[in-house]
Amino acid sequence: MRVTLFDYGAGNIHSLAKAIARAGIQPTVEPDPLRALDTDLLVLPGVGAFAQAAGRIGPARDALRAAIEAGLPCLGICLGMQLLFDDSEEGGGPGLGVFSGRVTRLRATEVPQIGWNAIEPAGDRIFERVGLREAYYANSYVCRPVDERVVIGWSEHQGDRYPAAVRRDAVLGVQFHPEKSSEPGVRLIADYLGSVRR
Repeated sequence: MRVTLFDYGAGNIHSLAKAIARAGIQPTVEPDPLRALDTDLLVLPGVGAFAQAAGRIGPARDALRAAIEAGLPCLGICLGMQLLFDDSEEGGGPGLGVFSGRVTRLRATEVPQIGWNAIEPAGDRIFERVGLREAYYANSYVCRPVDERVVIGWSEHQGDRYPAAVRRDAVLGVQFHPEKSSEPGVRLIADYLGSVRR
């Protein structure tokens, strides 16, 4: 299976690529959004600003969304998850709109949220399978889906409950960083790759 990390200048590529490689697949890093579509699984990495990443997607936005809607498996991590939504309060133009909803700033006094936080599973058994009960976060913004049935896990920061993960068909978005969430985080990546392997 070919796995492609779309590099939109958001950093964190190296540790994520290592985590994917530990799952038995050596990913390709591709800075061109259209070339990134020539893959079996697209990964949108985390860390960075929504505006910068949305700008790099730019003219390829429609093609990216169409490919994902047509069944291309996609893993969005942190900022990558946020790009799967319509737009962000952070600004910078539209996201991919794969999930309906907005990205808003955490309603908390301590922002950004940096460190470990508990995950409350919601329907999907992936967290139980991999033993992921808490994960590492580094974020100031979170996703607010219109339809909360897509949420498969929740976390809370200073009273603000937000989606830790969303899933629909072959698309998985996680607000946390699995590649920084110890062995269970790496197992989550492997579990997802296994579930969409063709």
